[in-house]
Parts: sequence; structure tokens; C-alpha cells
Amino acid sequence: MSGPLDGVRVIDLTTILLGPFATQILGDMGADVIKVEPPGGDPMRGLGPKHSDGMGPVFLNSNRNKRGLALDLKTAEGRAAMLKVVESADVFFHNMRPRGVRGLGLAYETLCEINPRLVYCGAYGYREDGPYGHKPAYDDMIQAASGVAMLQAEVGDRPAYVANVICDKIVAMSAAGAVAMALFHRERTGRGQCIEVPMFETMVGFLLPEHWMGMTFEPPLGPAGYGRVLSPGRRPYRSKDGWVAAMPYSDRQWETFFRLSGREELLEDPRFATLDARLTHIEELYGELAGIVATRTTAEWLEALDEAQIPAMAVNSLADLADDPHLLETGYWHTMEHPTEGTLRLPGIAAAFSDSPGGVRLPPPRLGEHTAEVLKEAGLSEAEISVLVKARVAVT
Repeated sequence: MSGPLDGVRVIDLTTILLGPFATQILGDMGADVIKVEPPGGDPMRGLGPKHSDGMGPVFLNSNRNKRGLALDLKTAEGRAAMLKVVESADVFFHNMRPRGVRGLGLAYETLCEINPRLVYCGAYGYREDGPYGHKPAYDDMIQAASGVAMLQAEVGDRPAYVANVICDKIVAMSAAGAVAMALFHRERTGRGQCIEVPMFETMVGFLLPEHWMGMTFEPPLGPAGYGRVLSPGRRPYRSKDGWVAAMPYSDRQWETFFRLSGREELLEDPRFATLDARLTHIEELYGELAGIVATRTTAEWLEALDEAQIPAMAVNSLADLADDPHLLETGYWHTMEHPTEGTLRLPGIAAAFSDSPGGVRLPPPRLGEHTAEVLKEAGLSEAEISVLVKARVAVT
């Protein structure tokens, strides 16, 4: 069954992780995504263990459901071929700084002249019209600028980066959503448009709903920062034989937890009687929680807390996810045979559509795997494609 974006053609002029992850989301939802790479390929092709050159795991996990087109866009011939491909596109997506994409002659002002219905999306570090607009950006820089790194100092002894390329992927999901909204707008109006999705501003907006706190008001009613989330005691807790993530939250859940733990005396403790009181005394509360969890095994806690309807989970490692019973039962993992890389186990599609579900249709492409196919669709003859290949403007 076709996904909700079936029939939408996306030109994916992105590398590394932010852009490829965003366009993979569009591809998972049925879009025909054409990944355009320079002759040397996306740098992520070389990262990590691999069976074949250029087919590393980060690339494989962010470039499925795409066709591969390899063109040297710094040449007049490569740019001309790219413009032919754009004529039939619905979306053009890049993650270069604006001056870089302008240098290639592929700015929105140029492309909308040949395709007025084009939805054009640029996702990069900072809004172009601000003082940071010229700066290059990677995930670490955005974690630093947006406040993510300094937040880690609240629970550690120094600023630290989250152990995940979190900004790239959050901004990717925001950008994919923005593209879908612009396509909906086009369905109503017939008009394409230009979208700017800056990493810095997106992450500031992502971070602040719970952390802006007293700074929400002008003048401020208090400092920024949500105390419960910033507590060093907010962590998985040691059980007798492992770790447990447990989170009683409501008054009822804490009352139940204290009773099933045999700590009824804490029911009378005013520090823990209400949500506001618990937040005021969060360190003492989490200290009690840690001590209580240490008295039973992980399995005992999971059974007891599930029965009491108190949120609790085992603490998985990354490797544990491969055999997680819920992911297996729901069919989350997608196994596919790649023509050169053998069997791949890829993360599935989390969103479930009752009428137009997405799916994994295409394996991640080899460099230039679909160059001839895409250029033929754009109207180039076999002879013209052959000239591009011989001149090393295109890779097949």
C-alpha cells in the first residue's frame, strides 16, 4: 500500500545526518526521494564497519527509500542536468549554508523560476538574517549554543554533550514536518514556497517548554530550569541485580508506591504529600526512591509496579533493543536483503497510518546507482548521459 506522500518527488541535496534523516522520513512515507551526491559521495558512506566501500552503517540507517544520483554540481554540465531534474520535482531539500547553495546556482529564487510549485527547504545552523547566519554548524555546536550542553552541568560537574546526535535528528523531524505542511498549503493554493529550518532556533524552542519556567514572564517570576528534570537523583536506580527506571508521579501513584514498598510512614511526611511539596524536596524524594528500589530485583519491581500501574521499565542497552519483546512483537525491526551488503536490520517506521501506511521499499543506494535512470526520466538521452559519465560529471 502506498504511503501518504506517494507521488511526491523529493530532490535530496543533503549529506551527514540532519538532511538525510529528514528526507528518509519523507521516503518512508512514500515519497520518491532522489539523493543527489557529489562524485565522492556523502561523507557518511565511509563511517563505521562495512562490507563494501561507501556503505557504512550510519549511511545505511539514514538513506533507505531513496534513489541515488551522483552529479558534480560545480560544473556547468552537472548544474544543467540538475535543473532538468528539478523541473519535475515537488520538493528540493538541502542542508548547506545559503551562500553555499547560491554558489551552486541552486537558490530558491532560481529554482522557483523553472518550477513555481516547488517546496524548497533549507535546514542549516542559524537563521540567515541573524549575526550567526554565516557560521558553520554541527550537532555539538548547536548543543552548546542552545543550552543543551550547559544543562548537563546541572547534574554533573561541567557542561557536556548528550551522547547522541540529538540536534540533527530533532531538527530533521521538524524539517520533515515543515515540508509536509508546505505541501498541504500547496494543495490548497497551488503555490510552492521557501522554508528555512535553522538548527539553533529549533533547538531553543525544543528545550524551553519545561525549562523556561519563571523566565516565561516579563519581568521574570523566577529562574529558568525545571527542578525535577535537573535533579541529580533523576536517573535509573540500582535494584538487587540490575537497574530499574521507576517514576511514580501523581499523588495516587506515590501513595501506592509507598504502601507496596512497606514504607507507609512516608504517607504522613508533608515533604511528599503534594506535587509542589515533592518538587520542593525532590532530592530527598529521589533519595528515598533509590533506597527503596535497591531492596528488590529488577523483575520483582517490574511485576509489582506494572500491577500497580506505576510507570516502570527495564534499562536497555543499545544491544538489548535487538531482542526487546515489544519491538519484536510489534514488528518494529525491518529486515531486508541488500544487493551488495547482505542482510540488514533497520529501524522501522514508528508512525502507524490506518489507511496509507509508510513502508521500506528501497535499500540505501550505492553511489550513483540510479543516475542513468533519473536523468532519463528528466529527459536526457543515453548519449547525453554517456557524455556526462565520460567527463566525470556524473557517476553511474
